[in-house]
Amino acid sequence: MLSKISETRKSFDEDLSKVSNLKSLEELRIKYLSRKGIVPQLFEGFQDVSREEKKNVGQALNELKIFTQNQYDLFKEKLENSLKSSEEPDIDISLPGRKIELGSKHLITQTLDEIKEVFKGLGFSVYEGPELESDYNNFGALNFPDDHPARDMQDTFFINKNFLLRTHTSPVQIRLMQQKKPPIRALMPGKVFRNEAISAKSYCLFHQIEGLVVDTDITFAELKGTLVGFIKQFFGKDVVYRFRASFFPFTEPSAEMDIWWQPKGKAGRWLEILGCGMVDPNVLINVGIDPEKYIGYAFGMGIERPAMRKYGIDDIRILFDSDIRFLRQF
Repeated sequence: MLSKISETRKSFDEDLSKVSNLKSLEELRIKYLSRKGIVPQLFEGFQDVSREEKKNVGQALNELKIFTQNQYDLFKEKLENSLKSSEEPDIDISLPGRKIELGSKHLITQTLDEIKEVFKGLGFSVYEGPELESDYNNFGALNFPDDHPARDMQDTFFINKNFLLRTHTSPVQIRLMQQKKPPIRALMPGKVFRNEAISAKSYCLFHQIEGLVVDTDITFAELKGTLVGFIKQFFGKDVVYRFRASFFPFTEPSAEMDIWWQPKGKAGRWLEILGCGMVDPNVLINVGIDPEKYIGYAFGMGIERPAMRKYGIDDIRILFDSDIRFLRQF
């Protein structure tokens, strides 16, 4: 039996040296390593070996199996690599280069950048804050009563009793006034979250930008002039606007600003564009600013609706769908 094993190893080496392609290598595998090959047949004959020889024969058989399999694997890998290196390249280097399409800013980002540039020209600096906020910064410090409807779960995504996803960017105003003393002339953009039903006009996530000015000798006339200057730059000099009285817990007096909107072929109507007002003295007290010395105004608007009105989009959901056909238009 040991002599058969030795002869098999010698014949395997001779046959392997004659292999020149994958076809002849496969024939070698079938001859020696397949289920009915020479090596498995030797293992079947192991049962006829005497007890005294089993140890030596078994060791020799295992060594033969490992040797033939390893030699086959190494030769196959070497042969395949040599064939790959000799193949023709799978690209035509004579072809002209393909144009790489570069991405562009999303329409929301474009609109936000445009709004920021207008207010930067009016002396505003940009500040940002966390999207996960405390109940105090989001409501309490902004003069919201404990029973205000905005605290209800239908409007707000509460994480727990004390923290929530901010419903507006006003908490950044609180953080800023706590850290920086007047004069303040700041702009606060960012994402906000409200537990609203998704429709063509509303979404559970949207973008907002707010402005805050705190200084001495601040007037409502300055607030009005700032906002009129903004909408004329953003919507055009011919935009028709109006201010009407409103209410917000953190400003007093408060107002909303509307613009006249008349899409082609449709009846015109007034559309709310932003809310504004003079900062309530209680808010200044909450952040440690003396309301007897300083006064301020604030305003806030969404980004999606101005973008929709400026570019004729009638469904807010399109802005969040990532439809490449829509995005390529901007």
